[in-house]
Amino acid sequence: MAMFIIEREFAERLELDADLLKGTVDYNDVHELRWLFSFLSADRRKTYCLYEAPNPEALRRQAGDLGLPADAIIEVTEINPEMFSSGTSVTGNLAS
Repeated sequence: MAMFIIEREFAERLELDADLLKGTVDYNDVHELRWLFSFLSADRRKTYCLYEAPNPEALRRQAGDLGLPADAIIEVTEINPEMFSSGTSVTGNLAS
């Protein structure tokens, strides 16, 4: 399944609670989305959420159904330090 980063601008109105998180997890289970983790910017205005999803449209639909912003949805590929320590080369153009 593809991985995507969702950038969400909350403009300081982020209020996480157990009900919101449970609703998101329940929705994701039904729609075959997997929330891996999120980052919160230091100014608390944006989150960056890493998801596995079949396509960006599924994530746009999720945002609309749950009333969440989805300012940008970007497909990504994982690169980590261990990939380079084993002598393995990473193919593709990393500059693009």
